[in-house]
Amino acid sequence: MKTDELRQKYLDFYVSKGHRLCTSDVLVPRWDKSVLFTPAGMNPFKDHFLGRVALEFTRATSCQKCLRTGDIDNVGRTAYHHTFFEMLGNFSFGDYFKRDAIHWAWEFLTDKKWLGLKSDRLTVTVYLEDDEAAGIWHNDIGLSMDRIQRMDEHDNFWPAGAPSNGPDGVCGPCSEIFYHPPGGGKEVEIWNLVFTQFNREGAPPDNLRPLPSKNIDTGMGLERTVAQIQGVNTNYHIDSLRPIVEAAAEICGLKYDPQSDHGRRLRRITDHVRACTFAVHENVHPGPAKQEYVVRRLLRRAVLDGHQMGLKEPFLFKLVPTVAEMVRQPYPELSETTARVAQVIRQEEYAFLGTLDEGLARIEKTFESMTSANQTTVPGRDAADLYQTFGVPPELFEQMAGERNCQFDWTGFRTAMDEHGQRSGKIADGVMGDFGPIDEIKREFKSTPFVGYDSTKSTAVVSGLIKGQQRVNAVSVDSTSADQIVVLNQSPFYAESGGQVGDVGTIVGPNGTFEVQDTQREGDLIVHRGRMSSGTLNQGDTVEACVNGLRRQAIRRAHSATHVLHYALQKTLGSHAQQRGSKVADDWLRFDFSNMSGVSTEQMEIIEKEVNSRVDSGAVISAEVLPLAAARSKGAMMLFGEKYPDPVRMISIGDFSRELCGGIHAANARDIERVELITEEGVSSGTRRIEALTGEKSRQYREAIKDDAKQLSKLLGVDEAKILLAIGDLAKDVKDLRKQLESGKSSGQKTGGSTVSSKPSSTSDEYAFIRTQLRDAARGLNVSLTQLVGRVESLIAERTELSRKIADAPDAGGPQADDLIGRAERIGDIHLIVQEMPQANAATLRQLVDEIRSKVKPAAIFFATAQGIDKVQLVAGISAELIQKGLSAGQWVKAIAPIVGGGGGGKPDFAQAGGKQPENIKPALHAAAEYLRSSLKV
Repeated sequence: MKTDELRQKYLDFYVSKGHRLCTSDVLVPRWDKSVLFTPAGMNPFKDHFLGRVALEFTRATSCQKCLRTGDIDNVGRTAYHHTFFEMLGNFSFGDYFKRDAIHWAWEFLTDKKWLGLKSDRLTVTVYLEDDEAAGIWHNDIGLSMDRIQRMDEHDNFWPAGAPSNGPDGVCGPCSEIFYHPPGGGKEVEIWNLVFTQFNREGAPPDNLRPLPSKNIDTGMGLERTVAQIQGVNTNYHIDSLRPIVEAAAEICGLKYDPQSDHGRRLRRITDHVRACTFAVHENVHPGPAKQEYVVRRLLRRAVLDGHQMGLKEPFLFKLVPTVAEMVRQPYPELSETTARVAQVIRQEEYAFLGTLDEGLARIEKTFESMTSANQTTVPGRDAADLYQTFGVPPELFEQMAGERNCQFDWTGFRTAMDEHGQRSGKIADGVMGDFGPIDEIKREFKSTPFVGYDSTKSTAVVSGLIKGQQRVNAVSVDSTSADQIVVLNQSPFYAESGGQVGDVGTIVGPNGTFEVQDTQREGDLIVHRGRMSSGTLNQGDTVEACVNGLRRQAIRRAHSATHVLHYALQKTLGSHAQQRGSKVADDWLRFDFSNMSGVSTEQMEIIEKEVNSRVDSGAVISAEVLPLAAARSKGAMMLFGEKYPDPVRMISIGDFSRELCGGIHAANARDIERVELITEEGVSSGTRRIEALTGEKSRQYREAIKDDAKQLSKLLGVDEAKILLAIGDLAKDVKDLRKQLESGKSSGQKTGGSTVSSKPSSTSDEYAFIRTQLRDAARGLNVSLTQLVGRVESLIAERTELSRKIADAPDAGGPQADDLIGRAERIGDIHLIVQEMPQANAATLRQLVDEIRSKVKPAAIFFATAQGIDKVQLVAGISAELIQKGLSAGQWVKAIAPIVGGGGGGKPDFAQAGGKQPENIKPALHAAAEYLRSSLKV
């Protein structure tokens, strides 16, 4: 039986038992903050189990894509461990319970119509106190007692150890089914039936309270069950995985030997590239945090495996088409993105391979140092330095340490990362609710209908009130900082979702007014957060809920603009430029999209022109609710990795844009008004970000551009059409004057700045022309557009100051080597020279250091020079005799540089640093002399 056949048989069986067939949820449930990836088949049904939603069905079955990294070190080593796997499940929400769950599991496994496994090859376990389950297995199914093993709460309870150790919340005993393969091989757990029948409250004893509604959550591992049916000794040899292993071996130029170290590496590569293919398909690209960090970690582990087999070039990306082919029947959508996924993986491989050799060399040096010092724990700070410098994941370092029987200092690593404002990601465990006041209201009222698509006002009734962490019957004006929350039986307030921010406004009751400062969604509840501005609000009050209408209109404009921008990006850059996130506020939007390189200025102009052309078209913006299949047939854009309800809400803008969206939109494209694209930047590998303005903020932006252009024209003494050229000349003047001041002579003939095209003739083009000039100028000076005028003012002031210094400077150069030696401080036989050197450049200072060290020994030299009004150069040199005593020029400079607002370092014999505070040169020189005296204990 093939993998695809078993998957389909399971789903068909439970559909025949009255279960709703549910497609696999996404791999990354971004709405569930308790997990990074979907870890189990039950995860998409958490609210169903907890009674938080109105049930459309009480039985469900699915095959869920899952990803876990808790056992990552065992991947490839053992027969059955994976990171990515598929979980077959059947679920009951207050419907059937243990008897049906056990009977159906046995029927599916043993009936010849389904799997037809021999019953004498199956044994079970039950929780040691679960007499009910044991009785069903013995009396109903007919298993002898020696084939029913009772296990404790750490083996047969979910969560493991819950009765004694918690956590509080929904829990229950479970029963596992084991298959004993022919030939006496080790038994394999293929099915786990979880009976969620208790709510744990507090410490034992008597802490397991029966739930009013009992549930069933079962899971059967697809890969390991297929392995037993196909008679292979590892999941990696089943029909859907062995071809990937063989393809990896072929790419690596090897013959697959399951028993070898390379065989283990090939299995791990198979697992990791499969997991990453699914994750990148859902637009989770390698990155520094959360889900993105997990993808990076998996890819880099696989790259290291290939590197250890002799591969020095990217190779993982070549396996993506094979992965997609192996899952073509259940997940045909993967074949639509193989090119994009492969490109993302290839880029990450290149990035890691560029630093891997040096990183591994540094790791070996760390182990050598540990051996010399008789250490058995990898210093966490060393691992943090390797991660930041060479991208070596700490888990990889930990793995290599384990191979040497060494420990890894995770506390030291995290401390070092916190100091740098970074933190690597550890995957979270899923939890079944926090059972706080929000959860209580959710179980009671299930949902809050949203009535705000066509209105900003509504009469409603207060369903629940929360102050701080407590549910209360009333809230009133309060001077404390405790949050206040209002839940209504219906609401016109849009709760933040789909990138659109939550509404603000007022909820006015008979005895008081609540200021809504934010609106969020908790499951199907709309939660209004804010403060009472007057009086009191009571549960059960009839109120008037009123959204801030002007802000809502501005949000409508910006949200509709994201759809038009999405269309224009795909038209200009290609279909790969898919949305990867957005934030929509009043007349402002941020839009993230897939693109492996930056968007050029010319492309940005084309995109903006296309957006505004569509805005000016006056296309009607309409919304309709329809079945998901119908929306797909109408060409609605569906983003990979998004979870869509069925039916769905589709937003159409004319005939050019159709997207599934629950947000609020304008009625006509012309209502968006002019769109200004203000920035474009990268946010992570393969992801770009555009910020844009609409409506009033767009108008304000244009006025600011025009005002800045007038101010710059006046400052520079040129027409507005020549601002860019004049700024280029100004920057070149300052650069030349700095060089002249440093070297004491002219730097040569001045060259012109940037060139620009002639001024446009039409008024409509004039603004775009001026804006482009200012943007190019800001980019050239490495400042934001809002900082451009200030930067030009500072450059003009610097040019004036540099010119004055050059005019006042004497013709003679600074002190010569012999003069400096003659004035040196003597510390025993050591010559200490600490000196400010006006008008000197780095090359001159280096030459002086070398000349002094050639004439006197031992010597310690420290020079400082101001270069312009905001730049300092520090140089330190130490002769070999002092290095042997433990002194270092690099440490010397590193200790002093912060005094002048900078940093730097270098080798023990010579080092340099930069700074930004010339006014602190004298204190720095004093500190430099004291540092050396202290180092010599003088």
